[in-house]
Amino acid sequence: MDAMRQSSLEPTGHAGPLHRLVRWARPIALVGLGVLLALTWAHAERPPPRTGPRILTMTPLALPTPAILRPHLGAFHLAGIWQLDSPVPRFGGYSALVPVNRRRMMAISDQGGRMLFNLPGKGEPNAKFGGSNRLFTKGRARDIESATFDPAHKVLLMGLEGANTIVSTDRRWRSAREVAPALISGWGKNSGAEAMTWLQDGRVVLLREAFAGYFDSDEHEAVMFDGNPVEGAKGHTFRFIGPARFAPTDMAQMPDGRVLILMRRLVWPMPQRFAGRLAIADPREIRPGGIWRARAVARLSSSLPVDNFEGMAILPQGKGRIAVWIISDDNKGALQRTLLWKLTVDPKDLTR
Repeated sequence: MDAMRQSSLEPTGHAGPLHRLVRWARPIALVGLGVLLALTWAHAERPPPRTGPRILTMTPLALPTPAILRPHLGAFHLAGIWQLDSPVPRFGGYSALVPVNRRRMMAISDQGGRMLFNLPGKGEPNAKFGGSNRLFTKGRARDIESATFDPAHKVLLMGLEGANTIVSTDRRWRSAREVAPALISGWGKNSGAEAMTWLQDGRVVLLREAFAGYFDSDEHEAVMFDGNPVEGAKGHTFRFIGPARFAPTDMAQMPDGRVLILMRRLVWPMPQRFAGRLAIADPREIRPGGIWRARAVARLSSSLPVDNFEGMAILPQGKGRIAVWIISDDNKGALQRTLLWKLTVDPKDLTR
């Protein structure tokens, strides 16, 4: 019965033209499908590599003429502006900038990521991206808005604005401790420790982004810790006064002991346009409950190639000059850019 069924299903005699066409069409179709899949795979968007010498591009931008810059920058010289771009998912949103050495920087994003890269003129960018959720208490916002590094003890402090806490780790982010100082507990959810620096004498200064009062336009709450707050250092509050309508976003100490404060103001909301200021102040003038005043020494006008500047770092240049590096937070928006500025200046020319 099975033999009879099988014989009845098999073709008899020579195959006809239609049968030969069907027989050859199948392998041709399979070959065509394989080629199509190969081409599709070759042209499909692949996950970008996490590291590599060219994963970060730095495009130099045209600089305004000295005649345009001089009224804005005063004693500062604008040495270069670069637009930074990368396909990696963690790129962008940088709100803090920390020197690694004289040729390499660490940019820290408000989303809990970090980018290590060589500065322009120091070879290929050689960027490396990373980050770790393990540094942050479960459920807390990862809104890192400030960071500072103590080279003597190799400790990195980061201010988490959403939680009003301070995280202590190393530059590799291998472990972390977190503290919620009572002195900053009332700094709000989106207006907290936006600027922080570790002074040469071991003290730590924090400035709040928000203005001290509803009708204030120049005064901000501030805290001075006697040492590492994560290690239990005590502190005191004071008030910081800078240029009107500008909020502090970062600060760094110069070799002569004075502090440069980066400040920012939203000029126009849609599309967002920003202006900035560089202000100078002497931390020796900070007193418990007192007023610490800063004076503007450069105007980063919205007519210049500026963006949402939030990170700043200072490196020595030799012959008494320093380089001031500034990075912008693009807020992951299509209309904003990650810009890197290099300014140089002799601190002696920044008189008070």
